[in-house]
Amino acid sequence: MDTPPAPTEADAARYLSDAEAQLLQLFTETSKADWVYNTYITDDSEFLSAKANARFLTESANLAKRTTRWDVKRLAPADARKALLLRLGQPLAAPDDPKAADELTTLAAELQAAYAKARHAPKGHTESLDLEALSKILRESRNPAELQDVWVGWHATARPMKAGYTRFVELANHGARDAGFGDLGEMWRSKYDLSPNDFAKTVEGLWQQVAPLYKELHAYVRRKLRETYGDEAVSKDGPVPAHLFGNMWAQSWEHIYPLVAPPSSDPGIDLTSILVARKTDPVGMVKFGERFFVSLGLEPLPATFWTRSQFERPRDRDVVCHASAWDVDADEDLRIKMCIDITGEEFHVVHHELGHNYYQRAYRRQPFLFRDGAHDGFHEAVGDTISLSVTPEYLQTIGLVDSVPGPEKDIGLLLHRALEKVAFLPFGLVIDKWRWDVFSGAVRPDDYTGSWTRLRRDYQGIVPPVPRSEDDFDPGAKFHIPGNTPYMRYFLAAILQFQFHRGLAKALGWSGPLHRCSIYGQAEAGRRLRAMLEMGASRPWPDALEAVTGERVMDGGALRDYFRPLEEWLKKENRSAPVGW
Repeated sequence: MDTPPAPTEADAARYLSDAEAQLLQLFTETSKADWVYNTYITDDSEFLSAKANARFLTESANLAKRTTRWDVKRLAPADARKALLLRLGQPLAAPDDPKAADELTTLAAELQAAYAKARHAPKGHTESLDLEALSKILRESRNPAELQDVWVGWHATARPMKAGYTRFVELANHGARDAGFGDLGEMWRSKYDLSPNDFAKTVEGLWQQVAPLYKELHAYVRRKLRETYGDEAVSKDGPVPAHLFGNMWAQSWEHIYPLVAPPSSDPGIDLTSILVARKTDPVGMVKFGERFFVSLGLEPLPATFWTRSQFERPRDRDVVCHASAWDVDADEDLRIKMCIDITGEEFHVVHHELGHNYYQRAYRRQPFLFRDGAHDGFHEAVGDTISLSVTPEYLQTIGLVDSVPGPEKDIGLLLHRALEKVAFLPFGLVIDKWRWDVFSGAVRPDDYTGSWTRLRRDYQGIVPPVPRSEDDFDPGAKFHIPGNTPYMRYFLAAILQFQFHRGLAKALGWSGPLHRCSIYGQAEAGRRLRAMLEMGASRPWPDALEAVTGERVMDGGALRDYFRPLEEWLKKENRSAPVGW
């Protein structure tokens, strides 16, 4: 598939069409190999997955590099966009050197396998526990010594990854430079219809919009944790130890709601207890999510979804339980991979993952290079937008509850949701800010953990429970680092889901509080969502945003609008308490 340095418009269109056909075949082969590896971890499946990914990365890199000399101004707009997306389609670009490319993909598979196999034996336990079991302890225990042991033990499992990750960064940057980018971070930031520098400024601006609400929440939670664990464990005006938030990375705080709930308030509905009492099984959890999308006018999931997905952890083998949605053939072979627990939290996760599947299905008629979200934050935001409609009124409509709490319970409802959504915001920013500096060389291996700790302190107001050294590799204790999954998408989704929700509420003529609005069963909401989903990546993201919201700029103000009653309440609660750290 040799092409001239300056192809005609027809030459470029033909080249891109051939490239898409080749990429579709490679994509399907790689997806199937990855699925087998993720659901049946063995040395053999790891080897086959690495080889398939090497083929895909190498060929996609070769196809992309032949477009770097094109004058895209001479091309049709759609083909110019395809050429750009071809260069940006994967989170890795294979180096030109075949040996380096093979080493890169082998390292990627090894790092993922190391994470999936990680275990820690807490004090008092006779066997090592996986992340799921350790997370359960963090959610339920109120013994600070036990919490610290679990936190330290899990983070210790990342230490052996450091050398491999250091080499991985070298090779990944090599591939990015061969593809025409300064480093892998610059390549990632080029995916957003903005220059890499402008995108970084946009992200920081969004954070500045929402930071005041986060700091009020942090101050309130810090005061409540002091009441539980004492002044020696939690300072009055400083950062808070990371092991006290009910989550391994302190990225979500909803599990400590009982410790911080206002005396006269509660989250209203214990969805976990309701689901368990109804004897809901994992398939039943997914059926609830499917029915929501169908209520908007979208089609039921294909029959193969139900026979090919992984809903539960198998008893006979290691699997990657991290929840994910799969589009195996870029058409109708949709799946989710989860180890579903029957909890209210997992109820929301199911809706989130199905958001990916319905997005994938909607744009399947687009050319292959456009079968993606408007940007990756859009892909993550769709399912979370649906989750915002899992209101008490919605739960009553589908028969899970008989009555809904009155407005006097709203602060409890909003606080519980803020412990998930607002608490996440700085963590969603930190992971890729750290990696951007790692990829650029601003952070060297001898400062991996130190720089990570400083970022988390500065943005989250959170610190490790014990001193850390560069023998540790704390970033590697989060899946997305060894898994090389860009994380800025989650921060953007945390902003966009509220903007989508506000836009859809306005389209429906909703006049009540945003947190009480559900789009369940609303055809107009489904029409607007479908218009965005079907675009895929064929248009710049402001066009997709406008289809849902009528707006063309990402806006953190929608999140502040949603939580406004809570923010006003928090300010009153914090009148005599320090805010910030």
